[in-house]
Amino acid sequence: MDTARIAELLEPFLREPRAIPDSPRHSEPTPTKNSSCHSEPAKAGEEPAVLSSAQLQSISTYIDILVRWNARINLTAIRAPEDIVTRHFGESLFAARHLFPVAAGGRAALQGRVNGEKDPGALAPASVADLGSGAGFPGLPIKLWAPHISLTLIESNHKKTAFLREVTRALTLTDVNIQNARAETLPATTYDVVTLRAVERFEAILPTAAALVAPAGRLALLISSAQQSQAGSTLPNLVWSEPAPVPQSRSRILLVARRPH
Repeated sequence: MDTARIAELLEPFLREPRAIPDSPRHSEPTPTKNSSCHSEPAKAGEEPAVLSSAQLQSISTYIDILVRWNARINLTAIRAPEDIVTRHFGESLFAARHLFPVAAGGRAALQGRVNGEKDPGALAPASVADLGSGAGFPGLPIKLWAPHISLTLIESNHKKTAFLREVTRALTLTDVNIQNARAETLPATTYDVVTLRAVERFEAILPTAAALVAPAGRLALLISSAQQSQAGSTLPNLVWSEPAPVPQSRSRILLVARRPH
């Protein structure tokens, strides 16, 4: 797929994320007027982050592999390349932008990161686990956005795991650990960030996901707004931030919780 078109489609998802309040709620979240899932127009003078040509080419290659494999093993019901960009990569990179924002220095810091220059704020080490990774979303796009992270993809389906391995090889990604297992069967370990998106048995898997989060770590859910109260009531001991509406969606949100120390 043409990389210029990919960049154009991703632009709304890469704007500077709104600051997370300093006093997040400990109780079950409730919808408010300000938590509407309609995306807000860009503020005057606000510019989106710019992906490097290498990052855009990696996304293009990823799409080509996904389309080819999808004809055989049904990785995703979304089949049009442009819809794959917005629905899968857009949402995943929106989460990446919030979880690993550009450090002080703005666009210059981002450009330094994609050029391999050191920036302590942007390159703080972090371990990330993507639970029920499926076709690799949001885990692999987060890795493309933040190459410094140590990424673990947890997927129990053998064919999907084979796909994840091919994509990882094709994109020459390093420090990616692919686990072909159910999360609850893995040896006890924890991660700085655990992501969850489009999984079956959402309520049942939440405690498993939360158990993977390290003290002071974060659980990031890409879900529908209808699932927000369910998440809060299932995991009342986590500290929940306000939901971030996913651009170009009426109901999708990014919901982040932090485990207390």
